[in-house]
Amino acid sequence: MKFSYVSHLQCPKCDKEYSAGVEHQLCSCGSPLLVNYDLEDLRNVLKPDDLIKRKPDLWRYRELLPVQREENIVTLGEGMTPLISMERLGEDVGISNLHMKDEGIIPTGTFKARGAAVGVSMAKELNIQELAMPTNGNAGASWALYAARGGIKSTIVMPVDAPKITRNECAIAGANLYLVDGLISDAGKIVAQTVRDQGLFDASTLKEPYRIEGKKTMGYEIAEQMGWKVPDVILYPTGGGVGLIGIYKALKELQTLEWIPQGKLPRLVAVQSDGCAPIVKAWKEGKKESEFWEGSETIAFGINVPKALGDFLVLESLYETNGCAIAIDDEAILEEQKKIAELEGAFVCPEGASAFVAARRLREENWIKEDDVVVVLNTGAGIKYPDTVDFELPTLQPGELINKEEFFIEE
Repeated sequence: MKFSYVSHLQCPKCDKEYSAGVEHQLCSCGSPLLVNYDLEDLRNVLKPDDLIKRKPDLWRYRELLPVQREENIVTLGEGMTPLISMERLGEDVGISNLHMKDEGIIPTGTFKARGAAVGVSMAKELNIQELAMPTNGNAGASWALYAARGGIKSTIVMPVDAPKITRNECAIAGANLYLVDGLISDAGKIVAQTVRDQGLFDASTLKEPYRIEGKKTMGYEIAEQMGWKVPDVILYPTGGGVGLIGIYKALKELQTLEWIPQGKLPRLVAVQSDGCAPIVKAWKEGKKESEFWEGSETIAFGINVPKALGDFLVLESLYETNGCAIAIDDEAILEEQKKIAELEGAFVCPEGASAFVAARRLREENWIKEDDVVVVLNTGAGIKYPDTVDFELPTLQPGELINKEEFFIEE
């Protein structure tokens, strides 16, 4: 059996095909490229039970990933994050089957490690010497660290307001790190010019085809962890939207393999901040693409993306699954983050908290039913955003006793 059943790359807009195993960026029409596989052949040789004895990482799905030579895999053990029942929070929200797919425990502390693992592995397979990318923080941190592990140089540009810890991750990995006094869109323009001037490989979101392939494994894992069934609803914090695109792609591939039931897919929900909600606006207007969101700002920094290159793919996934898009305010995000920690002991990232608020509000509207099986993606660890939480705490002198009646925590 082949290590990978990758067949070719294809443009989702103009259908132009490209050879696998060759360096590609965007289609000639400007669209991102998607990776295709010989699913009909694979269906005859690979079954779900074949995965049981494999390592609990995303490479257990190697036949459905683009790396064709095992020696090119660059890994830190990423994948197979837990799917956790959130019973107490579910009771509070009014959803009896609420689950969290917790990406906060993955290497580098966010789901970005999935895209970096497959993207950097493909860069190694294609003999790329240096890559460049703009980032809101976590993606750049993951790609810088995985590039270092793979022996590849990296140039990273991020906004000055990006979380400091992600800046440190890039710097300590030896990346050529630059800060820009602006947004990720400004960082993207700088990277694009650098790529043109210096001939670097552009690893910007969806400007290379393989980040999606890493992130789609979240969809595989959810299905496997649920006994090859699918939930009714999946909520995903959406900036560039690669994770949502990937999950939708994974579910379609699993249907073709006949590993999950045919017919209705989970309703996908794109969750954004009301300070940056281009996908929400486009979905409400029934459009196929979004418009640039001026003056974007949100405490959930990872979803502060004014215009996503793959917005048309995100919107397609919503329309095709009868899903929706919803915007959440920062105050509600911080309140939910605290409530999740108090009720479930999980310190989720602001982006993850936004998706839980979305579940709460969609339940209030009865868009989500009480007995729906609901999966919320927490895309990172809350400890990567130390500045979003600020408490005033009482200080004791040596020998001073605790007076519980006077003890308080003021947020």
